[in-house]
Amino acid sequence: MTPLPKYRPRQLKLGPLESEILNIIWDLNLATVKDILDRILADPDRELAYASVMTVLRRLQQKGWLSCQKQGRIFYWQVLVSRQEAKALEAYHQLNRFLEVGTADIVAAFADDLDQTSQAKIEAIAARLKAIRQARESE
Repeated sequence: MTPLPKYRPRQLKLGPLESEILNIIWDLNLATVKDILDRILADPDRELAYASVMTVLRRLQQKGWLSCQKQGRIFYWQVLVSRQEAKALEAYHQLNRFLEVGTADIVAAFADDLDQTSQAKIEAIAARLKAIRQARESE
């Protein structure tokens, strides 16, 4: 289980190119604009300018997804949360949005209508929550 990270990007919503670039950096761990551009332009049907990649990287930095370090004349970009942490944050965000719009009756009806596999997951979640709460109380 991946816990929610203590650090969270300021903005979770990403555009398609932002997501693509983020995935490239996750794959490389540390990337330059040239590294990213080379990966994207490996597809002969794609066109993208160096300046466009720089703009997207700066936007991702402003949103809180990336950090940038300069070594000599080269800028290296690194993701601040892991891919698993990002998935956990997205799931957390989606669940909260669902709970915001759903009344207790709607949420209960939704849970009641789940298939057997999903119900097993709900039961596992309930057991995990119980264990977390018991551990917290014993501290």
